[in-house]
Amino acid sequence: MSIGWTPIAEEAERAARLRHPDRHSMPKPAHRRILTVANQKGGVGKTTSTVNIAAALAMHGLRVLVVDLDPQGNASTALGVEHRAGTPSIYEALLGEIGIVEAAAVSTASDNLLCVPATIDLAGAEIELVSMVARESRLRQALNDEVLDELAVDYVLIDCPPSLGLLTVNALVAAAEVLIPIQCEYYALEGLGQLLSNIDLVRSHLNTALHVSTILLTMYDGRTKLADQVTSEVRQHFGGTVLRTVIPRSVKVSEAPGYSQTVLAYDPGSRGAMSYVDAAREIAVYGSRMGGPETNGA
Repeated sequence: MSIGWTPIAEEAERAARLRHPDRHSMPKPAHRRILTVANQKGGVGKTTSTVNIAAALAMHGLRVLVVDLDPQGNASTALGVEHRAGTPSIYEALLGEIGIVEAAAVSTASDNLLCVPATIDLAGAEIELVSMVARESRLRQALNDEVLDELAVDYVLIDCPPSLGLLTVNALVAAAEVLIPIQCEYYALEGLGQLLSNIDLVRSHLNTALHVSTILLTMYDGRTKLADQVTSEVRQHFGGTVLRTVIPRSVKVSEAPGYSQTVLAYDPGSRGAMSYVDAAREIAVYGSRMGGPETNGA
């Protein structure tokens, strides 16, 4: 007699998929995708989402490059990549001293996952870039097609600092797509208008291909009415751009970076880990259905 579907059976099946990713590969994109993960509001799960989505894609057969553009270097830490001062990093790549290939290191999360780390030197980059020629396009030049072909990556995810300064502008100029994490809490949409205005400005003057392709709801607490209200408001406002998957508020997700790990490595059976895999699968399926190649304006 068949027991049929139960929540426990579904969760067990999802955990099994995560522990045996080789049996559940994700589809390759129709063309290489470059996504900038941006939200100038701090504490919304931006870096956490970047590294866990990247790890989920990589574990399921796709080749991914993460560019850590935040001077704090949290993405580099979570991916187990060295980022002490003096390490070849995105800072030298932005200044044109080295290439992305020289700076990219293999993450401990997966052999398919590369990371260009951020060192403390990046903190001064905003000032140094101001006087440089084509200052808004330094990252786009560094991430040219030839370089990305050499690395043979399917996805590039750029983790931005929590600001709308020159580093974030470089990230927006270098990408075709923006992924915005929004937390399911008070003031979730505060400041979002400013980010969207900046995206419009960049699209108008520097990168016509840029668009918001993905919105991810994070820190969802199903016990509160507020979380449902925010979720409903965001879905109403942004429609199909919002992923069906929401990322729950999770102690495991918060603990993982302290062990220089993604939550997928730290506790693969946790709800947080499985939610990020589901979100990555949505992104991958969408990418496999996308039309003709969009350029990053290079």
